Amino acid sequence: MNIKAAIFDMDGTLVDSLGLWEVHWKAFGDAFLHGARFVPDPEVELKIRTTTLREAAELLHRECKLGPSSEAVYQVANETFRNFYATDVTLKDGMQAYLQHCREQGIRTVIASATAPELIEIALAHCGVRDYFEEIFSCSVVGKGKDAPDIFLHTQAWLGTKTEETWVFEDSAVALATAQRIGMPTVGIYDQYTPGQDAVKKASTIYIGPGENVTKLI
Repeated sequence: MNIKAAIFDMDGTLVDSLGLWEVHWKAFGDAFLHGARFVPDPEVELKIRTTTLREAAELLHRECKLGPSSEAVYQVANETFRNFYATDVTLKDGMQAYLQHCREQGIRTVIASATAPELIEIALAHCGVRDYFEEIFSCSVVGKGKDAPDIFLHTQAWLGTKTEETWVFEDSAVALATAQRIGMPTVGIYDQYTPGQDAVKKASTIYIGPGENVTKLI
């Protein structure tokens, strides 16, 4: 494994948080549906996992007719994320040990996530791993989701590393496929809340499957 730098996604990859969307569905139901359970369209649900929170709110309002406005949906979602990251989010199994391994081996580590930077900071601080990462990059700043390569290219340019030595760690098939298209090797990480594991595995140079964790790479 020829690796000089690791670009980590956050939700479902670094931290065990994608079940948070189930918390969101309840919060949306309480806020907009008089407590009835909100169930998103499956295609919309898949899209929002790799977009910014504002884009997700716009999609849910437009495609699922949720809430009186996309801003109202965003406000509920942002508060839900903030509370979860500050109190409940946990690292994925083996992640602390792998980050320590990267530090000892001189492998540079950064975050590239669709989540807003201030929310990423809250989650990393709660999990006690902020010091492992040189920098945080967010799709909300770059302006495009992970179906486009911009976030990965921007992050690699900042690192100054070669493409073949810059590995992308992700749980999303869309993001993994995007990284592969620009020549970056990928580590696909299984998450129980992420659909389409066959596609995740196909887009992975190395796949961390059910019952495994990233210490497999040490």
